[in-house]
This record gives sequence, C-alpha cells and structure tokens, in this order.
Amino acid sequence: MLYLNTSNRIIDRTRISQGGVSHTVVDARIIVKRAIEKLAHGMILVHNHPSGNPEPSPEDQVLTQKLQQAAALFDILLMDHLIVTAGPCYSFRNHGFFDKA
Repeated sequence: MLYLNTSNRIIDRTRISQGGVSHTVVDARIIVKRAIEKLAHGMILVHNHPSGNPEPSPEDQVLTQKLQQAAALFDILLMDHLIVTAGPCYSFRNHGFFDKA
C-alpha cells in the first residue's frame, strides 16, 4: 500500500498482507486506519499476480470498491489499484473502474 500526501508524493508504504499462491486476506479497516494515522490524502493499492495474468479477479474488484468506499468516509482517495506481473500490468484507473464509482 502506498500512502500519498496532497502533492501525490509517497509519505509511507507498507505491506498489508502476504498470501499464498491463490489468495490473501486484506482488511480495509487496517488500510484506512494507517491512512488516517499518516494524514494521507490518497492511496494506491499494489499487488502481484504470480500467475502472470494481469486481469483482476472478482475478489480484486470487490476489494477495490470496498476500499474506495471506506476511504471516502474520511475524504481519502483511492487513486488506483495496480496489479503487477512479470509481464504486463493492470491499472484499475486506466481501465475506467473509478469512472463507475
């Protein structure tokens, strides 16, 4: 997780979860709590897909929506959710996810 100030500079970064081959558990409350503690203006969620497939899973989409809604309660923006692989990467923002919200 990357936490950003009002100039979109990284003020903190932290690992929020480390999972197995098929999934991991992420708690939005912990992410938002840290953002509040750091007085963050925005956040970027980043995770990898070891499979090499950059497409978001349904769980990735649900997490993104849940985190965006939770952060918005405190006027914190979820700027993007990035999925990285050894090859191509996926940006929720570039694929219009945040336009729907």
